[in-house]
Amino acid sequence: MEYIENVLSTEDIYNGVVFDVKKHRVKLSNDSIVTRDQVLHNGGVAVVAIDNDGMVFMVRQYRFGVGLTTLEIPAGKLEKGEDPYEAAMRELREETGYKTNKLTSLGVCLPTPAYCSERIYLYLADNLEYCGQDLDENEFLDVEKYSMDTLCDMILNNEITDAKTQIAILKANLLLKNK
Repeated sequence: MEYIENVLSTEDIYNGVVFDVKKHRVKLSNDSIVTRDQVLHNGGVAVVAIDNDGMVFMVRQYRFGVGLTTLEIPAGKLEKGEDPYEAAMRELREETGYKTNKLTSLGVCLPTPAYCSERIYLYLADNLEYCGQDLDENEFLDVEKYSMDTLCDMILNNEITDAKTQIAILKANLLLKNK
């Protein structure tokens, strides 16, 4: 069976700063007509940054959507048309104050593919050099460092609940152990 949904019509519902919302009428492979809501998002980047002592940089910040302060890897939104690699370099510098000469891709994750177009590009950074933190004007966060083992335990104990952080930390841990 072919699992294609053909868009018959689209209605703009909302155009915002971070995302847009559209309502689509689509025809399914069994010829049924249904409605699909879609959140359009430019995507984002996230970086597992490891210092020379094997410690991972984490950021603690308030997240309005869930009303909680979370512990996450450095991350940020992509501007329209922005290269994910360059965005990851930017976010690493802005949030941690460190730069690197090379990022290793950890792949892409789709946080909520049922209704959102967002893709998060994941990277591993090492060989870090301090260059000074450069937070956005209304960005507030604390930088902390943890061992990879501690972070894996925190994920398993549900102390780290951010999906991109869980995925990137676990992938980076496996990659580093298999080197």
